[in-house]
Amino acid sequence: MKTTKITLVLFIALITNGIYAQEAAIKKESLPINNKNNCYLRYYYFPNLEAYFDNLKMVYYYKEKGEWLSAPELPENFGGYSLYNKARVTISNFDDDNPYQLILLHKKIYPYNSKGRFAYATTGGTD
Repeated sequence: MKTTKITLVLFIALITNGIYAQEAAIKKESLPINNKNNCYLRYYYFPNLEAYFDNLKMVYYYKEKGEWLSAPELPENFGGYSLYNKARVTISNFDDDNPYQLILLHKKIYPYNSKGRFAYATTGGTD
C-alpha cells in the first residue's frame, strides 16, 4: 500500500511538472506578426527606462554600469516604475536577439516623455 502511494505521488508530480513546462515555453510562432515586414512583435521598448522586454524569453534587457543585462524582473534601482502606465512602444521592425543594438535609433524616435504618451504605438523606423 505504501509503495502505491509513493508511486501515485511521483506520477502526479511528473504530470504537474510536464504541464508547467509546456505552459512556460512560448514559441516564436505564437507571437503576433507585423504584416508589413513579417517581423514578430517580440519586444517592448520603455523609453523612460531605456530598457526592453522580450515577450519570447520573458525577460527584461536593461543597462547597468555600462553593460546590458537580462533578468525576469527589473532591479529595484529602477524606482518602482510601473510597466502598465502605457509608456512603452512595441518594436515592429526587429525580432532577432539583442534589441539593444538599436537603442540609439529608439532613443531618437521615442525620446523620454514624462506623461508616457507617444504619437505612434509601434516603431516607425526602417521597416
